[in-house]
Amino acid sequence: MSAESGFLRRMVRRLTSDVGDLDADDLSAEAVRSGCDRACDSSTGEAVTVKGRLRSVEICPRGSVATLEAELFDGTDGVTLVWLGRRRIPGIEPGRTVRASGRVAVRDGRKVIYNPYYELQRAP
Repeated sequence: MSAESGFLRRMVRRLTSDVGDLDADDLSAEAVRSGCDRACDSSTGEAVTVKGRLRSVEICPRGSVATLEAELFDGTDGVTLVWLGRRRIPGIEPGRTVRASGRVAVRDGRKVIYNPYYELQRAP
């Protein structure tokens, strides 16, 4: 296979693929390049570092304690980041790229990291 046919194949894929699929591929590739774990490969109880874009951020009252929850998507799967006792964290907003570390748990069938260590990333 020549380099020219490989380039042509990639160009045709970029022109015919869904924008969401291309964005997911870019997010996944960036996470792997930065040495992070893929969310789809993480399992319960495992300590991970994930990197992705925040899809949503919301305050959720759970009993008497408010929690801030943010869904992080790394291109392969979503992980919900939960900060207990927090109503707001400056910089944690939809569309922001975040690198987060913690131990994976499962709540209601979804992957969750409670009180993660996090770093806000600059936009690419």
